[in-house]
Amino acid sequence: MTKITSNLQIDSARLWDTIHETAKFGATPKGGVRRLTLGPEDKQVRDWFKKACEAAGLEVHVDALGSMFALRKGRDMSKAPVGLGSHLDTQPTGGKFDGVLGTLAALEVVRTLNDAGIETETPICICNWTNEEGSRFAPAMMASAAYVGDFTTDDILSRRRASAIAAQARSAPRNYRASLNFISSRARSSKQKAKPSAWSIPARACCGTTARL
Repeated sequence: MTKITSNLQIDSARLWDTIHETAKFGATPKGGVRRLTLGPEDKQVRDWFKKACEAAGLEVHVDALGSMFALRKGRDMSKAPVGLGSHLDTQPTGGKFDGVLGTLAALEVVRTLNDAGIETETPICICNWTNEEGSRFAPAMMASAAYVGDFTTDDILSRRRASAIAAQARSAPRNYRASLNFISSRARSSKQKAKPSAWSIPARACCGTTARL
């Protein structure tokens, strides 16, 4: 393990490049981003995120509502992970930085630790919550709210929008969908919460904050 003699600094140029790389998914003519949750552009950025996390040595898990959890192991895996992250979906007329910065900054933290050869005592988990913005399905932050027990998975899947819940099943990207088929195939009960199987301690880690998971 590397002995740290000064404060670590992230590679700001790498983070800047990463932000602009992901901004290509759903880019708009005027320089913004339109990447609505569970749409095709969201699938593109999720595929990118999964690949980037795995390249950094992380284990990627997806829960029943499509939220992504990228786990970096620590020396003591009996300890609850420290969660960092936010979301990768945007508003219909969103920018390059809101939301995505929390998730990509967390990825940069992990990359910096890897570069320095540092093994942390506790695991670290990067979160990408589904539908944090709430611009496509109401309410906002529904997946993170389900994670901490404010809703059940069935509560979320029963939500309607103007074009009906059927549109969700048709358009949700494969492997990241929160459809009735996805849930029923796992025989979830109406009172069961959405959580990855890797751990069971609830917490919220959204909007660029950190929390115990």
